[in-house]
Amino acid sequence: MTNSKLVPAVSSHEVSAPVVDELSCTDQHPIHLHHVRQLHREILSVEKSQRMAEFFSLLGDANRLRILSALAVQELCVCDLAAAVKMSESAVSHQLRALRAMRLVGYRKQGRNVFYYLKDSHVLNLYREVAEHLDEADD
Repeated sequence: MTNSKLVPAVSSHEVSAPVVDELSCTDQHPIHLHHVRQLHREILSVEKSQRMAEFFSLLGDANRLRILSALAVQELCVCDLAAAVKMSESAVSHQLRALRAMRLVGYRKQGRNVFYYLKDSHVLNLYREVAEHLDEADD
C-alpha cells in the first residue's frame, strides 16, 4: 500500500488540505507529509484493529467483566464462580466459552472439576489498569 492513497503524491513538503465538514479546521492549512508518512507506519493495520475491536467488544459485557473480576482474585470452578457472580452455572459456562475463545481465561482439570483462571498477566494487568482508571477522581 502506498502513501499516495492517503495523501496525494506531490513534490513539495506541504499541500493544502480541503475542508471536509464542520469538524475540520475552518482554515486550510498545510499537511506535513513527513509526519503523515511516519504516523502511517505506527497506525494499526485494519486486520489488527478489527481483532482489537472484537476483543474490546467481548469485554463490553458486564457479566463477563464480573467473571473476570472474580478470576482476578483467584481461580474458581464453574459452580463457585456462578455463586460468586450470582448467575446460573449454564450462563457462566456460556460466558467462559467466549472468554476462552479470545484467550482471556484458561482452565485446568482436577478430577471431575474444572478450574478457570485468567490466562496471563496481560489480562490481569488490563483488568487492573481499567479498574484503577475508573476509580480515579475526576480532574
